[in-house]
Amino acid sequence: MTATATRPVFVGVDASAASLDAVRWAAKEARRRETTLQLLHACIFEEASSRAGNSELLLEHAHRSLRRAAEIAGEEAPGVRVETSVRLGLAVDLLLAESGGAALVVLGSHGLGGLRGALIGSVALRVAAGASCPVVVVPTHRPHRTGPIVVGVDPSDSSEHALRFALEEAAAARAPVHVVHAWHDGLLVPEAVLADIGVAEQRELEAHLASWARKYPALDITARAVRDRIASRALLDAAPDARLIVVGTRGRGPVAGGLLGSTGNALLTHAACPVAVVRPSDREP
Repeated sequence: MTATATRPVFVGVDASAASLDAVRWAAKEARRRETTLQLLHACIFEEASSRAGNSELLLEHAHRSLRRAAEIAGEEAPGVRVETSVRLGLAVDLLLAESGGAALVVLGSHGLGGLRGALIGSVALRVAAGASCPVVVVPTHRPHRTGPIVVGVDPSDSSEHALRFALEEAAAARAPVHVVHAWHDGLLVPEAVLADIGVAEQRELEAHLASWARKYPALDITARAVRDRIASRALLDAAPDARLIVVGTRGRGPVAGGLLGSTGNALLTHAACPVAVVRPSDREP
């Protein structure tokens, strides 16, 4: 068991279908890690609501949502240890604060109160960008997938953390791993030169993964350097049946200074499977 295994898995819970899908995924993960599943519901009491005496009703609604979530967790992962809490405050602030002592934070792609029609909720984006531990965002009504774990790599520090996370998850799930490196060069480079660059990128990727392959000899690890200016597209195309996509929060692209970078934002928006976002500052196992 790793050092992070004793830390809890946190899930932000409301009454939305998305948060319950997150609970299902997180329950199995908490049981696998032999740790506690912490279900957290954030409440904000507006002054008008308090004067109207509705605070008790809001609290009852929160506890009812948590009870339902706990039942679902038990059904999905019998034997998992579940704890629940209702906190006053903004969900983003509470989850970011808890992430410092968490093994993992899991969220649905949307929650109640989100912008109708938005492809990804603001809570999921902000927590994924700022948490001190890995964050997994689970899409609503995700299909059951038994394919590989896909991880994107580049020379950044966050990429190495993402790779470690993906390999640990794959070892636990006994799943194959597709390691994808998206590269590109100038538009005017001759095709013959691009072919040579592609060969060099593939060799460099395989050399980089050699030590990881020795550490995880039982894993089926596939490495592929792909010529594609859009890294998220290369990751989504790597395995249409992927059970999980893992990515770091920073890349080398022109918008790397954004909250997650273009790759992370695009994956959280378009992936049909859970997406794990791993920060460069995440703790070592």
